[in-house]
Amino acid sequence: MKILALGAHPDDIEIFMFGTMAAYAAQGAELVFVIATDGGKGGKGDPGLLARARREEAAVAADLLGATSHFLDFPDGALVADAALIAALKTLIGDIRPDLAITHAPNDYHGDHRALSDGVRIAASFAVPVLHADTLGGTGFSPTHYVDISGHFELKAMAIRAHQSQDPERFVDAARTQNAFRAGQCNGATGSFAEAFRFEPIFPFADIRALLPPAPVIRPVTVSTKTVK
Repeated sequence: MKILALGAHPDDIEIFMFGTMAAYAAQGAELVFVIATDGGKGGKGDPGLLARARREEAAVAADLLGATSHFLDFPDGALVADAALIAALKTLIGDIRPDLAITHAPNDYHGDHRALSDGVRIAASFAVPVLHADTLGGTGFSPTHYVDISGHFELKAMAIRAHQSQDPERFVDAARTQNAFRAGQCNGATGSFAEAFRFEPIFPFADIRALLPPAPVIRPVTVSTKTVK
């Protein structure tokens, strides 16, 4: 399988979907990471220097899984789903020919995330199904699919920490909380983690379950065996 992961900024893939990418890598899938903007507004100081540093950080994180990286270098904070973005995405999809594309939810918190989501949806057309990753904090997100990342969370944390320019521990903590909660939605065991996704069936793609790594194991729900006296 070939999986195309698309993030608006250099650390988005790591925060929102890296555990799932690690699960795919464990299955032997080929991974391609696409970062839409240069990340030059993700901090203080010279935007050019920051963009260069963030590209290097993203490359380090991608190397943890042996993923191939593509940088589109659109200006950070100004991404729109215009002809230029859609053309760049169409070219990539045509060249890569992925089995599945994963990107931001259309209602995520950042305007660049929403623009990329719209652009990917338009560019994908009949070529590839599109799966949307969880929103920041899970706000306004109703999952349809879950991926068990319990065995991959520490690698995900390592990937997030590769982005030293971004004060990464805050994102590690947020991901730990959110991924533990998503596992809890599946009645996961204590200490388990899951990433959540949403798929909207669009012809000709009606069902993508066969394209996903395993979901958390469904545990039986039992009543208490204690006797109240």
